[in-house]
Amino acid sequence: MKMGFLYTSLLSQPMAMPLLFIALALSFLPHTQSKLSAAYYDKTCPLFKPIMREIISTKQINDPTTAAATLRLFFHDCMVEGCDASVLISSNSFNTAERDADINLSLPGDSFDLITRAKIAIEVQCPGIVSCADILAIATRDLIVMVGGPYYEVRLGRKDGFISKASRVDGNFATSSMSVSEMLSLFESKGFTAQEMVALTGAHTIGFSHCKEFSHRLYNFSKTSEFDPTYNPKYAEALRKLCAKYTSNTAMAAFNDVVTPSKFDNMYYLNLKRGLGLLSTDHALYLDSRTRPYVDLYAANQTAFFQAFAHAMEKVSVHKIKTGRKGEVRRRCDSFNNFKTS
Repeated sequence: MKMGFLYTSLLSQPMAMPLLFIALALSFLPHTQSKLSAAYYDKTCPLFKPIMREIISTKQINDPTTAAATLRLFFHDCMVEGCDASVLISSNSFNTAERDADINLSLPGDSFDLITRAKIAIEVQCPGIVSCADILAIATRDLIVMVGGPYYEVRLGRKDGFISKASRVDGNFATSSMSVSEMLSLFESKGFTAQEMVALTGAHTIGFSHCKEFSHRLYNFSKTSEFDPTYNPKYAEALRKLCAKYTSNTAMAAFNDVVTPSKFDNMYYLNLKRGLGLLSTDHALYLDSRTRPYVDLYAANQTAFFQAFAHAMEKVSVHKIKTGRKGEVRRRCDSFNNFKTS
């Protein structure tokens, strides 16, 4: 039926006019609102969630760093092309993919391994149904919950993207050398508020950072201090010993949260107030008047942090997603269904 005929027919029926306006309004809803559903696979792949729970539990128990690794992988995926599993694509002779951009070279292998295992298991039961983007989104949420973090709804129905280029990665992530103003500007450009930025940074309550990311705070900091005086002195000395050979052993790393490194809680914010913020960007959040109120709030109230983090993660999880013909369901998460030469 053509739109003109539909419009004329509805005009001839006064009672149908509200339906026309509702239909038109719905047609302008963003894809994130109109295409996604938590029950998306309930009929087409009813074993999806049970399979995910089993794979995730086994992997996290065997490799306790998996939760932090997967959370970081998810964020690095969503902030470039959107939550479309583009970070999972492997490079080939024709294309250098996102995962080989400099900032992504340190993404832990445990997270890639988890998604691969899950995809293989799901393909056996439901071939060609579940996207890698949805697998990564669900895995991230379930792992956060598994290590003590908040539950949040993940709506499903994302498609996997058609583009993955290392050249598009730079400038999409906060780096350890950024000022708070630069971080706020970056997050604002992606639609996130200062409060959401501080809440998302609370993901540093788990995981680790390599010594090269904070070594400038430990050695030859200034003419008057060998290390950054905003560090707790005992903490600084411990880090100096840990990272003493970081130039020859680039794998050297420290926990982001030295107190409860494997538990998702609000200790990260408490650490900032005690001089135990590992990265300079961490401590800067406590010093800046635009972000300190949120640090203080989350340090004092874990429930407030969990609520804010869950809200922000729901928002991240639908960032620039692909639906319909704008994406595909990959057979393998590390390669496009059709070989691309450009």
